[in-house]
Amino acid sequence: MEKYVAVDGATCKCKFSQNRQAEDKLVVKSQKKHFANDKGANKKLIASTKELGQTFEKGTFSNCLNQPLGNNQYNLCIPSVAEWINPYEKVTLGNQGQILLEDSKASCKFGAPGCIEITKHGQIAEVGKQQMQK
Repeated sequence: MEKYVAVDGATCKCKFSQNRQAEDKLVVKSQKKHFANDKGANKKLIASTKELGQTFEKGTFSNCLNQPLGNNQYNLCIPSVAEWINPYEKVTLGNQGQILLEDSKASCKFGAPGCIEITKHGQIAEVGKQQMQK
């Protein structure tokens, strides 16, 4: 089965979020050269293992269960990606990062290895001439 490349705008969530539905969008900040998502490959920046630190649009997944305050209260999640797990290792981009796939996971400095998962890769299907003819 083919795996999709994760791109700018990929939706992610953390398993340690108090709100299990909370999601945030990945923002590609590490490079401005490599694109995916259309026949010209120039619409969405490809995400790589260099998307580290605070690389999410809203910058939170709600409250973090790994940061208890007591009395069933938790600090606000401010994810800080320390590393990405399970990238596509056969290609290295110009920023020296490896391409993230839809099943890649991130480790947060406040969570555990692989606690942030990609729930939607961020690519949008485009209808081409061949699909229209069918």
